[in-house]
Amino acid sequence: VQLQASGGGLVQTGDSLSLSCAAPPERTFSRYSVAWFRQAPGKEREFVAAIRRSGGHKYYGDSVKGRFTISRDNGKNTVHLQLNSLKPEDTAVYYCAARTLVSEVIVSAIRLRESYDSWGQGTQITVSP
Repeated sequence: VQLQASGGGLVQTGDSLSLSCAAPPERTFSRYSVAWFRQAPGKEREFVAAIRRSGGHKYYGDSVKGRFTISRDNGKNTVHLQLNSLKPEDTAVYYCAARTLVSEVIVSAIRLRESYDSWGQGTQITVSP
């Protein structure tokens, strides 16, 4: 599944941004668990947030908890990531990912890159001091 991530940009510390991850119209996004990861230069790709297909439970990385919010818009076949109170350490390329397999992602593996089989191209967020 080809995912399309958008919404990145250059902002200042304390600003907000909203990212979107869209699936093709022929794919029912609500059937997938969806996650956001990010990767800063020279660092490993890091889990940011996820929303499960079953029950819509949400999970967040420790560094973004309380500042970022993941949500679904099933009518638009889109998952959003609202980023508030941005910090310079949030600077990274942000990727959305989906698990399109028949089996649901288990909670203990929801933060793992290997749990997701479809990835978007990434969108850059730069937060200036």
